[in-house]
Amino acid sequence: MKNNLKVLPNKEGYYGEYGGQIIPPELKTIFDEIDVSYREAIEDESFLEEYQMLLRDYVGRPSPLYYAKNLSEKLGGAKIYLKREDLNHTGAHKINHTLGEALLAKRMGKKKLLAETGAGQHGVALATAAAIVGIDCEIHMGEIDIKKQHQNVLRMKLLGAKVVSVTSGGKCLKDAVDSAFETFLSDPQNIFFAIGSVVGPHPYPMIVRDFQSIIGREAKVQIGEKEGVLPDYLIACVGGGSNAIGLFHEFLNDDVKMIGVEPSGKSFKDGEHAATLTLGKKGALHGMMTYLLQDEKGEPLPVHSIASGLDYPGVGPVHADLKDKGRVEYVCINDKEALGAFLELSKTEGIIPALESAHAIAHAIKLSPTLKKEEIIIVNLSGRGDKDVDYVAERLEL
Repeated sequence: MKNNLKVLPNKEGYYGEYGGQIIPPELKTIFDEIDVSYREAIEDESFLEEYQMLLRDYVGRPSPLYYAKNLSEKLGGAKIYLKREDLNHTGAHKINHTLGEALLAKRMGKKKLLAETGAGQHGVALATAAAIVGIDCEIHMGEIDIKKQHQNVLRMKLLGAKVVSVTSGGKCLKDAVDSAFETFLSDPQNIFFAIGSVVGPHPYPMIVRDFQSIIGREAKVQIGEKEGVLPDYLIACVGGGSNAIGLFHEFLNDDVKMIGVEPSGKSFKDGEHAATLTLGKKGALHGMMTYLLQDEKGEPLPVHSIASGLDYPGVGPVHADLKDKGRVEYVCINDKEALGAFLELSKTEGIIPALESAHAIAHAIKLSPTLKKEEIIIVNLSGRGDKDVDYVAERLEL
């Protein structure tokens, strides 16, 4: 490719038309300070050494790239490899950026880490990072998600975090973000808002992307060692989009097809899906310009997904830009298909995936039989499904 897609954003925090800082003037100084502090930190060898040590000795990186032989042979098409982010400490990719955010917050002298969470994986990861660096932690979570993800709520509390139940609006991820933002605005000097995906005002989409890009860097080396070539396809689920850009970023300038998988939920009716890039339009949300599921007044629509981590009406601005450029294809998987993939991977490979990751697996199951056996798919298995077992058991009456 002629354009280097890895150099974005520009100095104003825009990825093409998307991103930026749509925030009150009095907050610009706070966010600019985070930007400067981050850029200084990643040039500091001691900061990088501590972060890399934690990734290696605490998280357990590099995560394996596993050839799903049983599934591949059953489908009869391309080879399917799984990037096993589910094997990270805390059980998902989220720990990659929460450790970075926690170290940055400590470096800046902040007193509290604050965040939203949907499925609870970001909340658990941030509570874990807060414990290891010694900073207080507060997590906002929608009431609906608290009921679905009770195990993760208990884990956050055991790790010392305060969990705030959000009962406003749709009581899910978007409302948790709103609630956390309100708390952040009450004391931005002492609180570090550790946003859980590649969303929000600049520099957060850049910071989270950079910390998550370890996934793709490892995968490129690993597939080279195993197959001697680049993969033909990369597949990852997309809610806010951190695990997807984490896999995609290193390959953006390579001849590799990339597919982001959104949740079409129950149907394409308003409030029954979260297919932002498929059905959304340009709009402002949580301090950024992005694709947004919105009503005629520009207000965010209610959303739904069986996967709590995907039920967000917006998406990271980097994904909005990649869609417009045609670099990444974005498709949809519904609740039923995700459940089917959840069961298929569990029974065929002995790996229970997160419902979020099951969306990516479901598309790989569709795609693989249409490809040649020598072609290669890498799926980002962004998290493990322990958190979803009770919910799935109820749905399937196991």
